[in-house]
Parts: sequence; C-alpha cells; structure tokens
Amino acid sequence: MKHSIVLSVIISAFTILSCNNEASQAAEATTKTDTTKTEEMKIMIPGSTCYTSIMGKDTMNLKVEKFPNVVTGNLSYNFYEKDDNQGTIDGTLNGDTLIASYTFMSEGKSSVRQVAFLISDSTATEGFGPMEEKDGTMIFKALNTISFKEGIKFIKTDCLTQ
Repeated sequence: MKHSIVLSVIISAFTILSCNNEASQAAEATTKTDTTKTEEMKIMIPGSTCYTSIMGKDTMNLKVEKFPNVVTGNLSYNFYEKDDNQGTIDGTLNGDTLIASYTFMSEGKSSVRQVAFLISDSTATEGFGPMEEKDGTMIFKALNTISFKEGIKFIKTDCLTQ
C-alpha cells in the first residue's frame, strides 16, 4: 500500500512538472508569436512636405506624404471667382519626379487626371504635356514629353497652414 501511494505521488509530481514545462513552452511560443506580430505591424509615418503657389488671386496647395514605395497627399486649385478643384493624389516618386493620379471634385463632378511634379528642396513645379483620355482618365501621352519649364511653381510652406 505504501508503495502504491509513493508511486502515485511520484507519477503526480512528474505530471505536474510536465504540465508546467508545456505551459512554459506555450507561453514562450506565444511571446515569440506576439513579438513577430508586433514587428509585422510597424506603423509607417509618412514624411510630409507642403507647397503653395499664389498667382494673383488664385491659390494652389500641394501636400506630399512620402512612404517607402508610394506617395499620397492632397492637391487643390482655388481659383478666384471660378470653381475650385480639390482632391487627393496617389503615385510614385522616381528620383525627383512625382507622377500621380489626381482624383478631384470640380463643379460637383468627380474626375481623375494624371499630374507630374518636379520636386526639389524648396519647390515643386507642376509639369504639363500632351494628354489623352484612357478609360475615363486623362493621362500624359508620353512621360518623356512632360515639360516643367512653364509649370506652376509651388514654394515649400509649413504644413500647419494646409
């Protein structure tokens, strides 16, 4: 009888130790998984730069938010005594040239057109060139025909004002 009690106590002790070890391993695996999830869920804060152009009574604003692979932001053309164009841009920055889709509202209608900006430390110059309609969007006929010489020049400003 004493042997069976001792044997039961020993078996119980091994079972408890085994369960504790499994729980410890499970907790360690959970910690590793949580760490991996945290690393995967890094929040990417874009670098924001704002530009403004004032021509007479017209004001244009551009806000560029750079992520590693894309550029987003806002673009508005506020024309004196005319309908404003306000919308968002989504595109890519290749070197110093931003090519983006500009989705905007004008006269109560949503439209999309391609825009191009030459970005420097203190300015963003809008480029123009021959365009064509493709699937309801106005796009440049060829990106190598975009000219920045006569484009609207935006000056870098504080983003708090936009």
